[in-house]
Amino acid sequence: MIKRSDIEKIIDSYDTSDITIGVLGGHSGLDVSHGAKKYGFHTLAVCQKGREKTYTKYYRTRKDGRGCIDETIVLDRFADIIKPEVQEILREKNTIFVHNRYFWVYFDFKDIEDKFLLPIYGTRSMVKLEERDVPKNQYYLLEKAGIRYPKIFSSPKEIDRLVLVKVNEAIRGYERAFFYASSYEDYKHKSRELLEKKIITKEALEKAVIEEYIVGAPINFNYFYSVIDDELEIMGTDIRRQTNLDGLIRLPANEQLEVLKYLEPKMIETGHIAATTKESIIEKIFELGEKFVSTTKKEYPPGIIGPFALQGAIAAEKGREEMVVFDVSMRIPGSPLTSFTPHTSYLYGKPISYGERIAMEIKKAVEEDRLAEIVT
Repeated sequence: MIKRSDIEKIIDSYDTSDITIGVLGGHSGLDVSHGAKKYGFHTLAVCQKGREKTYTKYYRTRKDGRGCIDETIVLDRFADIIKPEVQEILREKNTIFVHNRYFWVYFDFKDIEDKFLLPIYGTRSMVKLEERDVPKNQYYLLEKAGIRYPKIFSSPKEIDRLVLVKVNEAIRGYERAFFYASSYEDYKHKSRELLEKKIITKEALEKAVIEEYIVGAPINFNYFYSVIDDELEIMGTDIRRQTNLDGLIRLPANEQLEVLKYLEPKMIETGHIAATTKESIIEKIFELGEKFVSTTKKEYPPGIIGPFALQGAIAAEKGREEMVVFDVSMRIPGSPLTSFTPHTSYLYGKPISYGERIAMEIKKAVEEDRLAEIVT
């Protein structure tokens, strides 16, 4: 595994007056690059052949100042970034990489931990904890932090209430073919249908998480923990747009029942919608984030760095409101519209995007000679 001392040596060799902010061409690459340009950083997107035009053409930097992608490297596969010659080019450009979900979907975790010899803004070893089949994962951290999450059933035979079965798709392993069940018999019937249609595999079903279904108002809390200031900030709140679920719920109930005879609901994320929360729960939002940050420092030092999100729903039970967390994003979330909710304006007097906030942190770390503290 790459040691912290290895990354510190690379940082020491960098010309910090000429830092490049590197991203993968996807997920939140434009958001990060747009913010980096505001603070004078050179930007570089590593793209996969066949899906590079967003970065090489549409949002490339022009001479008149438009655009935010200064430079691109186009590879046959995203995973080719691990090749020594590609890494050497990135180090020569004094590159700090901002990782995102793409960075972990298209790579082997071990390659990132053991072979990617570049400074990563964020906590290198924590993103894999989003996966539900690794030790001390997100559920472990939530439990240690005292943050409520849905009851997890270790066997489908234990199902005694409505549950959501989170199983990966057969074709796109990083997307989940969720289905609902209210009993073991219901589980067997619905899983058999998905297996017969080859939507899921037997192997994926065996690894599925069976999670109590919580009825509440969906909400994602997007945070930023500043290592430099030792302070937690709320970047914004949003909800997911999911296909084909969003299309189904727009239909009248009788039409939904007819359509569901011919297709299965899917929850493939296709975007986000900015969503406000009432001011009286802001303190609770901060408390959740602070508990999570504190726990990560104890369990995975140095702990979470920069962006993360607690995603779930506000449930109203027994006369009180409580956040129930379904998922944790331990890196920049995929929503570029957090700045369209008011939380950063309350703090900074203007909306701040995730990309801009990351650039602010890197800029300050450079100025204070503390860059090694915010990369892993």
